[in-house]
Amino acid sequence: MTPTPGQTVGPFFGYALPYDGDSELVPPGSARAIRLSGRVLDGAGAPVPDALIELWQADADGVVPRAEGSLHRDGFTFTGWGRASTDNTGRYSFTTLAPGATGPGAAPFFALTVFARGLLDRLQTRAYLPGPATADDRLLASLPTGRRDTLVARPDEHGFVFDIRLQGEGETVFLSHGRD
Repeated sequence: MTPTPGQTVGPFFGYALPYDGDSELVPPGSARAIRLSGRVLDGAGAPVPDALIELWQADADGVVPRAEGSLHRDGFTFTGWGRASTDNTGRYSFTTLAPGATGPGAAPFFALTVFARGLLDRLQTRAYLPGPATADDRLLASLPTGRRDTLVARPDEHGFVFDIRLQGEGETVFLSHGRD
């Protein structure tokens, strides 16, 4: 069988996957716009300069958008999806809205997928907004106490910072999903 991109080792993201406005779920300067940014780091703490991060999120009211058109930003339709490449220092950044909780007992979060060189498949994680709701979230409560903080973003003057550590000390908790 011929290998597919999910079975090969990159980097091959830079020429085909980024597009205009990919990391701007809302236009910068929009009312309620925040920035979610951070770094992707390898096991030694070195930046990963060629990773690709995808983000999915609920809107500010906790509703998961069903609007089409994520690849063609129109400046007013919030689709809840974006994509950002890392730069030479491993940094990524999204301009978006703070998500609302999707249900009772759930803490607001960004769902993130990481694609990077050396990964045979994508990694999935969450970046939770800090606050009292994190104490009641089922997924966070299922983790050992010392690992929960790897899924909670830090506030800064522009929004939130969420660093992704691929392995080693302080490794981000990654989620596995059943396959058919």
